[in-house]
Amino acid sequence: MKTFHNEAGSGQIARTVLMPGDPLRAKYIAEHYLEDAVCYNQVRGMYGYTGYYQGCRVSVQGSGMGIPSMGIYAYELYHHYNVDNIIRIGTAGAIHKDVQVGDLVFAMGCCTNSNFAAQYHLPGSFAPIADYALLEKAAGLAREKGIRFHVGNVYSSDVFYEDQAGEKGVWAKMGVLIQEMETLSLYCTAARAGKHALGILTAGSSLHDSRALTNEEREQNLDTMIRCALELAKQQET
Repeated sequence: MKTFHNEAGSGQIARTVLMPGDPLRAKYIAEHYLEDAVCYNQVRGMYGYTGYYQGCRVSVQGSGMGIPSMGIYAYELYHHYNVDNIIRIGTAGAIHKDVQVGDLVFAMGCCTNSNFAAQYHLPGSFAPIADYALLEKAAGLAREKGIRFHVGNVYSSDVFYEDQAGEKGVWAKMGVLIQEMETLSLYCTAARAGKHALGILTAGSSLHDSRALTNEEREQNLDTMIRCALELAKQQET
């Protein structure tokens, strides 16, 4: 069962995996939200844990930064460890004026400047989308708990420091909500594997607001996102 990037043994990873970009955030989630959490991976410092959330078995593992990194870990989880659902949880930068700092965004679809999908040799451009069942449940959970959220298109970029300032903001003209760096490869990999994926993002900053989440606000808002994802994972097991 071991792969180039994951040392987990057979059966050590749950059917549903939460994936923050930062492996230390995965460690934090395991230590603060899961019971009986066991570390199954430390290769390249990309921590992975399996534990229990309110009696539901769930795993959490870092994806690293960027489309290629997420593509590697998602591929191995889907194809080598029989994972059915991956829920990306991360921070991102709002580009649409309607998305406020601290809001949740559920990524219904994904635009990109990446060439990742070219590997499939399709006779056109592939439009990566979320798993609808996961998306519908997530929106229902947020609505039920009174969480401010948006559902729509996100922009998954290969570039963090853009050479031409303002390029990210142009996507707002097409109604794109937020910019991040991992969802594209997750959705492509899930589609090719016949599995399920959803990106849940917290707006940590915005092109239309000079402020960003403070450390205290970040803890509170990330808690909202994490608990939403964990509740969604629990629903997948019931």
